[in-house]
Amino acid sequence: MAELFDDVVTICPGMYLLPGFADSRALDADLQQLLSIARLRRMQTLRGYEMSVQTTSCGSVGWISDRKGYRYSSCDPLTGDDWPIMPASFSRLATHAAQQAGFARFAPDTCLINCYEPGTQMGAHQDKDEADFDQPIVSVSLGIDARFFVVGPARTGKSIPVDLSDGDVVVFGGPARRFYHGVRRLKMSTHAHFGSVRWNLTFRKAV
Repeated sequence: MAELFDDVVTICPGMYLLPGFADSRALDADLQQLLSIARLRRMQTLRGYEMSVQTTSCGSVGWISDRKGYRYSSCDPLTGDDWPIMPASFSRLATHAAQQAGFARFAPDTCLINCYEPGTQMGAHQDKDEADFDQPIVSVSLGIDARFFVVGPARTGKSIPVDLSDGDVVVFGGPARRFYHGVRRLKMSTHAHFGSVRWNLTFRKAV
């Protein structure tokens, strides 16, 4: 991976890594507050299988999945309540990271919170439920290490592996916006602050 400039690394055209860009401990209080309002859950896939990764959301809409499909909803299906408001610390981080990667004026309206434990993974998928594909995706890693991978416009083929650590941020847009990507099965590990968990905060402009 070639350097774009001092602290941004090009993974592939349109996809960039900002190593250690996020202060994970500074985000944790807001994260825990969100989890107390909108609890984690394992959503179903279209085929009725339960996802191994637990999720929740914040913002004006949240991403949900069930036998009816993948989509955004203005309310939490578990409670019927609105999703919690996105904390200012979250939105500032996402906007700043997007700017550093060359995507100006990114204003996310949702954050998908994924909780990975050792043994969980995320298969190759596209982020394609949003209204405007000109807006980038900002993905923040907190806690234990993970191996992210990106394939390209098709689901199969040679992938590019990217090892992610606590505080790393991946930003992708432009030609990479619809690339298939995922997370390999997590190995057993422990983080000094978060324990044996990886949190992934994925910011999008959904509507």
